[in-house]
Amino acid sequence: MEPSYNTQMSEFLLLGLSEEPELQSFLFGLFLSMYLVTVLGNLLIIQATISDSHLHTPMYFFLSNLSFADICFVSTTVPKMLINIQTQSRVITYAGCITQMCVFVLLGGLDSLLLTVMAYDRFVAICHPLHYMVTMSPRLCGLLVLASWIMSALNSLLQSLIVLWLSFCTDLEIPHFFCELNQVTHLACSDTFLNDMVMYLSAVLLGGICLVGILYSYFKIISSIHAISSAQGKYKAFSTCASHLSVVSLFYGTSLGVYLSSAATHNSQSSAAASVMYTVVTPMLNPFIYSLRNKDIKRALGRFLRRKTIKGTIFLGLKKCP
Repeated sequence: MEPSYNTQMSEFLLLGLSEEPELQSFLFGLFLSMYLVTVLGNLLIIQATISDSHLHTPMYFFLSNLSFADICFVSTTVPKMLINIQTQSRVITYAGCITQMCVFVLLGGLDSLLLTVMAYDRFVAICHPLHYMVTMSPRLCGLLVLASWIMSALNSLLQSLIVLWLSFCTDLEIPHFFCELNQVTHLACSDTFLNDMVMYLSAVLLGGICLVGILYSYFKIISSIHAISSAQGKYKAFSTCASHLSVVSLFYGTSLGVYLSSAATHNSQSSAAASVMYTVVTPMLNPFIYSLRNKDIKRALGRFLRRKTIKGTIFLGLKKCP
């Protein structure tokens, strides 16, 4: 029998993480909690960097952009998953699926590029400290963030456009909780050779070059730290990039682990569960890593929360006055 092509399909079905009815309430509560913690934590980081003049530096400018990207990143997938669980529906429209896939690819690439830019910032700060303020000027910082957005958007647009050319069969079930590029591509009945080539080329050029750039930056950073004579100086230099190194390890470790394991096992359901690590867990943990390992962020958050507490106390006191 010839396969049934449907180029005018109106919807896909997201199978989610589990089809067990008794697990749906647990998954809803778990992901709602993780989503709220992620949004609140990253908003606090952004608010702290904006409100505290001591944090108006390139490093924290890039950090606030990373926090904003993480909020958007997790908001691309989790709310739709929560709606599907609550309404007991697996449906996502064709337009909605393509849009979700496009935004997800954009923000995933943006995260990778911003982490690379932050590694370059730490490289200049530690290896060329006397030229840091001149090199990392506000203009250059703005251009680096703008270039990251543009490169991510172009990659996302290319990936999405070639998916639009595909013809799909009537079997439109996606064994995932969001429209992941690879999963959507391999539902097609038409030839996906071009899609696969662009996908792998993008992964090598965008992900691979970013990773090489980060590794090179830290190679130079470690060499410079070894050249410092005092132990206190070494500790101070390393502490400025410890949080970033932790986030990089978490982001690349989880994403590479997911894709390598899925390539080895070919189990879509287990791949969907493992992808929770880099799509939800990593954006949730980033604010904790930066706030717990960074004294400047902890002090800024403390000052911000104290100001809010004092304002709240004053406001309540005024309301009680006759």
